[in-house]
Amino acid sequence: MTKLSVQENALPTVRAMVVVEGWADTQRLALAVNCDTIETGGSALGKETIERIRLAAERRGVIVLTDPDFNGNRLRQLILAAVPTVVMASISRDQGRAERDNPHQSLGVEHASPNDLRSILLEADQRVGQAVPPSDIDQAFLLTNGLLGSGQAKERRQLVGDRLSLGYANGKQFLKRLRALGFQQNDILQVLKGGQDGQDN
Repeated sequence: MTKLSVQENALPTVRAMVVVEGWADTQRLALAVNCDTIETGGSALGKETIERIRLAAERRGVIVLTDPDFNGNRLRQLILAAVPTVVMASISRDQGRAERDNPHQSLGVEHASPNDLRSILLEADQRVGQAVPPSDIDQAFLLTNGLLGSGQAKERRQLVGDRLSLGYANGKQFLKRLRALGFQQNDILQVLKGGQDGQDN
C-alpha cells in the first residue's frame, strides 16, 4: 500500500483504495487526488496482491483503474473474478495516450490528464459500498442492439465501454461486466442514442 500525501489540502480525497498497475500510475494519481494505492506490478497478479485487494474491499472499498490495453483488461477480469465487490473505473484509449515523448505510442494511466483521473475516480468513489441492483441485461438484449453478432459490434462495445468506464471487452466479458456492475438496459440505450452514425439501437 502506498500512501499519497501530495497537496493533501488542495486535492480531493478518494476514500477507497485504488488498484493500479505500477508506481508511475501512483505518481500520476498523486497529481489528481489524495488516495492510497495497491500496485499489481504490471500484468502480474499474485495471491498476496489478491488478498490485499480482498482485505481492502472489506474494510474500505476498492476501485480498479488499469491501463486501456490487453493487459489492463486481463487484470480487471482477474480481479473482478476474485473480488466481485470492487468498483471498476477506466480511462478511454484516447485519454491514456501520451501526447508527446511517447515514440512507442504506449497507453496507460500514467499518461492520462489529472483532470480526467480526478473526475473518473471521484465518480467511482461514489459507487463504492452501494448495493448493486440486479441487471436486466442479457445476451438477447446485446444481440438486438448490435453489441453482439453484428459487423459493428466491436465498435459499439468500445463506445459503451468508454462511456460507462467499463473498458473494452469481448462479447462474453462485456455481458459479465455489465451484469456484475448492475447496469440496466436503459443505461445502454441512453449511450447508444447518440452513438455511431446517428443510430439509436
